[in-house]
Amino acid sequence: MSKKDEDMSQYVPNVHYELIPIKNLVSNQDYQRNLSQRHVQKAAAHFDLYQINPVKVSRRDGINYVFNGQHTIEIIALVSGSRETPVWCMVYDDLIYTREADIFANQMKYTKPLLPYEVFMANIEAGSDKQLIIKELVESYNLEITSSASPGGICAVATLENIYDKFGLSCLDRVLRLCVGTWEGVPQSFSANMLNGVARVINAYGDTLKDNLFVERIGRVSIKELARTAKDRRAGSLGFAEAIVIIYNKKNHSALPMEKLYTHKSKKNDKEEISLTEKTNDIPESADEASV
Repeated sequence: MSKKDEDMSQYVPNVHYELIPIKNLVSNQDYQRNLSQRHVQKAAAHFDLYQINPVKVSRRDGINYVFNGQHTIEIIALVSGSRETPVWCMVYDDLIYTREADIFANQMKYTKPLLPYEVFMANIEAGSDKQLIIKELVESYNLEITSSASPGGICAVATLENIYDKFGLSCLDRVLRLCVGTWEGVPQSFSANMLNGVARVINAYGDTLKDNLFVERIGRVSIKELARTAKDRRAGSLGFAEAIVIIYNKKNHSALPMEKLYTHKSKKNDKEEISLTEKTNDIPESADEASV
C-alpha cells in the first residue's frame, strides 16, 4: 500500500457488510433508547424498502450489538413477520462498549435535518400528488412556495400540508382566498399561526362565516395589532383564531359563538369527518415559523 493510500485509509471506516438474521442481533445495551412501538407500527404501515438503511453493529465477544438501527430491525421483523429475516449490517469488529455508547450519543450531533421546504420540493420532483395539488393551488393565487418569507411567497410549507391533511383541500383554498383578499399578499399574512388561525375559524364556523365580512372587518386591523391581540389571548394559532373572531364580531348582530372554536368537527381530505375536542396545539406548528 502506498503512502497516499495509507493516508486515505484513515477516512474509511474499518467495517464489512454482512446479512445477519434479526434473531442474531442484540439491542439491549443500557445506552440504547427505549423502543417506540408506536414508531415501529407507523413506519411498518408505510414500509418502503428503499428507505431501509444498513444497521450498525458492534461485534464483541461473538455477539452482534446494534448501536444504530434497533427500530429498523423491529420494523422489518414486523413487516416480514419473522425474526429470521436477514438485514444488511455494517459490522465493526474493533469497538469497545464505551466507544459504542459515545458513537450512539453523538451520531446525530452534526447531522443537518431536512427543512420542510426541502422535503416539499423533493416530493414535487417525485411527483407526489399532495404536494403537486398544494403547489398548483398556491400558484392559482399568483403566489409561490418559498424557502423564506418574501412578497408573494409562502414559506410555512408544513402548515399548508397540515391544513390540507387535517381540514381538506377546500378549506386550504378558502384560507388562501381569505388571506389574499384581506392582506393582499403581505408576507406576515402567510405565517404558520395566521394560516392555522384562519383554518380553525373556517373549520369551526363553515358557511356561517361570511367571506366578504371577513375581508372587510379583519382587513381594517393591521396584522401587528391582530398579532398583539392574539398574544394577549393565548399562544399559538388558537390565539390568532380567537383574535380573528373578536374582530369579526365587533358591531355584528349575529356574532360567531367563541365556544365553537373548541368543540367542532374536523374534515379530513374533504371526505372523512371526525368529532374532536379542540386543543391549543391541535395543529402542529413547530416545523414552520410560528411568529408574525
